[in-house]
Amino acid sequence: MIVHKEIRRRLEERLATLSHEISEIDHTLREPDNPDVEERAVENEGHEVLESLGNAALGEIAQIEAAIKRMELGTYGYCTSCGNDIDALRLDAMPYAANCIDCAALNEPD
Repeated sequence: MIVHKEIRRRLEERLATLSHEISEIDHTLREPDNPDVEERAVENEGHEVLESLGNAALGEIAQIEAAIKRMELGTYGYCTSCGNDIDALRLDAMPYAANCIDCAALNEPD
């Protein structure tokens, strides 16, 4: 249980970091457009990158929130597909992992 407390602390810290990043991205994307056409084109390219980063952060937030929910339910550390234990090294590297390495490999897109 102590290990789960440490992992939860790490997940909550990461969640706070991602939430801050999302807030900054949102603020930047809401800034008024530059009146200069060339500058606006460069800004639009930057906005596309920011939107992509924001979407990735939102995906990670969802995974973290799901992991915290599994902790609350007492199912954290068990594969959501097969029910087997998720290796501790995998959870250390990716604390929001929902699947064991075997099931994760089966679910990877081609």
